Amino acid sequence: MSEPLSEPASGPVTVRPARPDEYELVGDLTVEVYVDGGLVSPTSSYVGTLRDAADRAARADLLVAESGGEVVGAVAYCGPGSPYVQIAGPDEAEFRMLAVREKARGLGAGTAMVRACVGRARAAGLRGLRLSTQANMVGAQRMYERMGFVRTPDRDWVPAPGVKLLLTYVLVF
Repeated sequence: MSEPLSEPASGPVTVRPARPDEYELVGDLTVEVYVDGGLVSPTSSYVGTLRDAADRAARADLLVAESGGEVVGAVAYCGPGSPYVQIAGPDEAEFRMLAVREKARGLGAGTAMVRACVGRARAAGLRGLRLSTQANMVGAQRMYERMGFVRTPDRDWVPAPGVKLLLTYVLVF
């Protein structure tokens, strides 16, 4: 398990591809954010998916946010053809499993990672970027809306029986 930050990281946020030696840390960080944050039950089968950062890196672009020399967040950018794509059309990308450590929130790591995903989608000539989020992720939804994402209720979905409805958003280029 990764060590929690003793103090909030400070300094500018840099977004870059995760390195193989960071996959375990990224998996632990993602589980910490989703499970400790009450977003996913510790007994959910999804915990294994959250922990498997190496698989995300192999099948999508696994990005990390770094601040003050520490990895404080991670996200999977999923371009067309990635098996991690759930709601994007053939001319769109999506991002998944955005996670920022609680002690690092408010530093701009989430915004920086979303901007990096937007940049990748635009550079690929895609027409949009999509995401799914839980209804209780209100802070994240505010960030997405500030960045120009709009709700797409026609794409809202339930990923598995017994799982709550996921809300969807798109940023069209």
